[in-house]
Amino acid sequence: MNDTQRFEVAPIGVVHGPFLAQAGTPPQPALAGEDAVGTIEILPGYADGLDDLDGFERIWVLSWLDRSGPVRLHVVPYHETAERGLFATRAPSRPNPIGLSALRLLRREGPLLRVADLDLLDGTPVLDIKPYSPRFDVFPDARSGWITPERIRPERPADGRFGPGR
Repeated sequence: MNDTQRFEVAPIGVVHGPFLAQAGTPPQPALAGEDAVGTIEILPGYADGLDDLDGFERIWVLSWLDRSGPVRLHVVPYHETAERGLFATRAPSRPNPIGLSALRLLRREGPLLRVADLDLLDGTPVLDIKPYSPRFDVFPDARSGWITPERIRPERPADGRFGPGR
């Protein structure tokens, strides 16, 4: 692999939700409130792939953060005042603006997934969906670097600092 190699991805669906701009959007699913409910509309050619997903309480949603700003290798994350290296954060201003959200799956309605704990903007393209499994996806004793409980302030939604033109 070299630094000019390119990959092609295509959306499998789109998010429909209450958040139209980064400002006011929950910065993480775990910090979302009761109003963070929406749907993921799966494109017709992929809807059959949703079979058996309704037995999972949570799903991983990989998305393309299409309204993030330019790449910045150092950022000041939400809930933080110190600048951090981009790859030590979850900031969306990335070389490949791929989002990863552990959303709560409320139900499936044909090609629609009703989800809660939404942290994505309305119209966000969805690249993939995978089931969340506590058996495989939880590492309770893992170190979390600079992200400590006292640094997280759930009352502060995103403020738009990673939007286009920033």
